[in-house]
Formats: sequence, structure tokens, C-alpha cells
Amino acid sequence: MTAPIGDPSTTLALPEWAQVSDKRRAHIARVTALLDAWAPHVARDAAEAAAMRDAGLLHDALRDAPDALLRELSDDATSPVEVLHGPAAATLLARRGETRTDLLEAIRWHTLGSAEWGRVGRALYMADFLEPGRKFAAADRAFLAAHVPTDFDAVFRQVVRMRLEWSLREGKELFPQAVTLWNAVR
Repeated sequence: MTAPIGDPSTTLALPEWAQVSDKRRAHIARVTALLDAWAPHVARDAAEAAAMRDAGLLHDALRDAPDALLRELSDDATSPVEVLHGPAAATLLARRGETRTDLLEAIRWHTLGSAEWGRVGRALYMADFLEPGRKFAAADRAFLAAHVPTDFDAVFRQVVRMRLEWSLREGKELFPQAVTLWNAVR
């Protein structure tokens, strides 16, 4: 059984195990819509386009799950719980038979970033940040989102930069994965 997300007319559906608020459902719909718009221009083939779409749909499927479940599924007792929904969802998907490594790694690391990503992970990372429902730097983010189809790598570098700058400005922790990603793309 699945539950519709975003606009009631949409065909997107979350798996029955998803635990998300209505606000999160709308975010997932916007991320997936961006990935669907970019895929014809940036995906190398139909399988990669499908993985991008699935990454958008599933990346936050456990965003509102209880802390204990996130820690159990991610097997992580020390990281901030806010970064565990990706690893938890990837683990649950793998347990349920998902074998697409690019999809699993995109979901696992979408919050922190990964220097090991291919296009699926990079596209999800950008869509999650650039989706139009976020209120900050709206014009800048819209500009970048419009340029993903024509300048994928440059936009990705800029998104990584913007996310790191925000973390520094807000006094947030810089996770080793994010620093490694920056060093790989700069």
C-alpha cells in the first residue's frame, strides 16, 4: 500500500513504510519534480533517469521516523539524529531487495554528501537543496536549478560551496564527508 504525496493529482507515491509529514511530502514532490525535469538532459540512460526519480521519491521517506528507529536502522549511536534518515532509508531499501548501488548511496549520503557519488547522488544533492519550496536565496537557487541541464558539474560545485558556507555561517558542524566532497570537486 502506498500513500500519495504532494499535489493530490500527482502519480507519485511513497512506500507503506514511509514516515513523513504533509510538509515533507510536498518537499519530496518538489525534489522529484526537479529530478524529472533534469533527467532528460543529464541522465546517461533510462535506468539512470529512473534511479534519479526513485532517489527523489525515497530520500526523505524516513525523515519523520522516531529517533530510535533511525539509530537502529543506521546502526549509528553517535551522529546527530538529523542526518540519520538517509542511512536508515538506504538500509531499509537494501533489506527489501533494492540493489542499485547508485540509488542507495545517493539516499544514504544526501544530507552530508559523498565524494564517491556518480550523477544520481549529485543530482539528488542538488535537487534537495535547490527545490523551490525553500525560502532562502530563492533567486540564486532558481538560477542554479535552471542551469543544471546545461552545466551540471559547475552547478554541483556551487551547491556544495553554498551548503558548506551555510554550515560555517550558522556555526554548524562540518562533517568529514562534506569536507571530502568539497576537496574532490573544487
